[in-house]
Amino acid sequence: MNRPIAVAPDTRPVMYEAMCRAVSAAGASLVEPREAEGLIWADPGRTEDFPEIVADAERLSWIQLPYAGIEPFAHHLDYRWTWTCGKGVYAPAVAETVLSLILALGKNLHGYARMQSWSGPEGRILAGSRITILGGGGITSHLLPLLAPWGCDVTVVRRSVTPLPGANRTITSARLHEVLPMTDVLVVALALTAETTGIIGRPEFDALPDRAMLVNVARGGHVVTSDLVDALQGGRIAAAALDVTDPEPLPDGHPLWSLPNCLITPHIGNTPEMGIRLLEPFVADNVRRFCEGRDLLAGVDVALGY
Repeated sequence: MNRPIAVAPDTRPVMYEAMCRAVSAAGASLVEPREAEGLIWADPGRTEDFPEIVADAERLSWIQLPYAGIEPFAHHLDYRWTWTCGKGVYAPAVAETVLSLILALGKNLHGYARMQSWSGPEGRILAGSRITILGGGGITSHLLPLLAPWGCDVTVVRRSVTPLPGANRTITSARLHEVLPMTDVLVVALALTAETTGIIGRPEFDALPDRAMLVNVARGGHVVTSDLVDALQGGRIAAAALDVTDPEPLPDGHPLWSLPNCLITPHIGNTPEMGIRLLEPFVADNVRRFCEGRDLLAGVDVALGY
């Protein structure tokens, strides 16, 4: 069934054109939002345009968002429509970033990059490390096979105890403090909700061993920034690699920039170059499913907000 689909807004040409190609590849008709039954959102940075764009879209029933973490759009979620997002689409790219950050911290690349003269040897091996991962979604599922060659002991902390292939154990967040004292690397890779905001703060840093390293590729709000600064300055943890921060962008002059044991990347776990190539076929698949009346991928639970 050929159903009318809109792509909006058109303020990010590369993404807009890719999403239009996805709609056409799926055999749907490209129309204006007011005529559409489905809407593909094409600019993650323009959520303020949404109310005006859907104001007269009386036939609209489905909205596809372009990202996995939908908190910028959370205040627009509405039970009138079926929502899907990019959950799982970017997981392979972000999992690669996690592995890169773990290795960079372990080999002290962040420290050597700041050096202006020859220095002494510093670093550790990844093999056999005890890794705790917060979150059991797509990033973790793709990260576990990447860690497998190093023979790490991996604990996954998630909402349920349903085991993940490649993890040594799966526990719920209620047991997080049981594993923190035995953790060499703590990876944050879960959705940001009211329940998970600030999940890593002073009590968690105090529970970690002083050799522990933190890697956050989820959202900055998962970590209490002031507590992280204190933990890094006081040597309560060894190092941190942050692809996300709170606030974000991290302001010039923020204490985290000057800490020698902190590696910061500007939310590039998934870049536009990587992301569009992954998102375009995914959106085409979802449009095809919508046209055929099949279940859609990466549904959003409006009540839970992700």
